[in-house]
Amino acid sequence: MSLIILTGASGSGKTAIAQAIAKDHAYTSAVHHFDSIGVPSLDAMIRDHGSPEGWQRDKTLEWLARLAPQVRKGRATLLEGQMRPSFIKEAAAAADIDDYRLILVDCDDATRTHRLSVERGQPELADANMMNWAAYLRREAQTNGCEILDTSNLSIGQSADVVLK
Repeated sequence: MSLIILTGASGSGKTAIAQAIAKDHAYTSAVHHFDSIGVPSLDAMIRDHGSPEGWQRDKTLEWLARLAPQVRKGRATLLEGQMRPSFIKEAAAAADIDDYRLILVDCDDATRTHRLSVERGQPELADANMMNWAAYLRREAQTNGCEILDTSNLSIGQSADVVLK
């Protein structure tokens, strides 16, 4: 399998896992961060894509189309970001990518709150909206039969090892 996709709400550990994999496997894996394309303002998302969800769907489609050539060549590729599993499935089908592993990186709310507030210094993100987004992603992942990696009690290294297996 040459494509691994990590999704999850802020504070789950997906970016830290991706960074650890990039650091330790730079010569064998290409690691991409969804947000590296830039995140426009809410007004721009609505103007250009109809809604924030429309922007996320459109950009997920663009990302998988962009990654498809290297995936077809067998290049080990990892994409991480806050994408709905249903958008990922749609984008993979549109890009004719059959062989990929979709993992929801998740954690409990107390761990997420600690990571966002203390470790990242972004307490404004540790609000009800983020917890609801995490719960939504969890339900959608379960509905779509996605693998769920609970990082609540795992180190970054342990979590990266699970992803790499």
